[in-house]
Amino acid sequence: MSEPLMSIRNIETWYGPINAIRGVSLDVHEGRIVAVLGANGAGKSTLLRTIAGVIDPFKGSVVFDGQTIQGLDPDEIARRGVVLVPEGRQVFPFLTVRENLMMGAVARRDKAGLNDDLEQIFDWFPRLRERTGQNGGLLSGGEQQMLAIGRALMSRPRVLLLDEPSLGLSPLITKDIFSIIGRVNAETKTTILVVEQNAAIALKNAQDAYIMELGRIVAAGLSEELMQKQDVKEFYLGTGATTGADGRMQRWKRRKTWR
Repeated sequence: MSEPLMSIRNIETWYGPINAIRGVSLDVHEGRIVAVLGANGAGKSTLLRTIAGVIDPFKGSVVFDGQTIQGLDPDEIARRGVVLVPEGRQVFPFLTVRENLMMGAVARRDKAGLNDDLEQIFDWFPRLRERTGQNGGLLSGGEQQMLAIGRALMSRPRVLLLDEPSLGLSPLITKDIFSIIGRVNAETKTTILVVEQNAAIALKNAQDAYIMELGRIVAAGLSEELMQKQDVKEFYLGTGATTGADGRMQRWKRRKTWR
């Protein structure tokens, strides 16, 4: 495989006295969907915020396209092509759908291409076309997630960071969201790094995957290979106490030895 588009090496991130990320290293190869899985509190969202520059790491490096980006301001990292869709969507509630989408393009200089890109977003997300003039705060949770992803895509990112895109959504809407994520990746070759608690749908749609526990990577590999591991089946894809009815991972009840 070629050199990764993004390399994270030995990242440590702290929230005050709490060591949230503990020596995490991972690679993201261009044009692929990479999933980071783990229970609530595993450090997944902190990892994305560190990559996006929202949080500065205590140590370690984030290299994107051959350039070190850790320590840069979030807007500079976004301008370089690494764009975060935050947990909870965070759309602008009093702006229309169209205005929200255009906010994703404020740093672009190729203004002539904006209308074409809007049409592409509406092709991927037909519901947004139907609600173009409606305020973002009046959309359903699933529509807001579509809007947040569309807004990020308007910046033409090279790496799209998705933080818990299924959070609070029904299984049907979650399936739709991941279907669109796969379509965006296939049609534009946009590299996507997604963190998720819903292991089953994330592994199904990603090519590569990492599993985090308590701030560390505890397993990594091709998604199809991880799905065959007994530990992954038992603790993430099964129906026992470690998974909820919706397939989301719960905090582990006991320590595990990964094989």
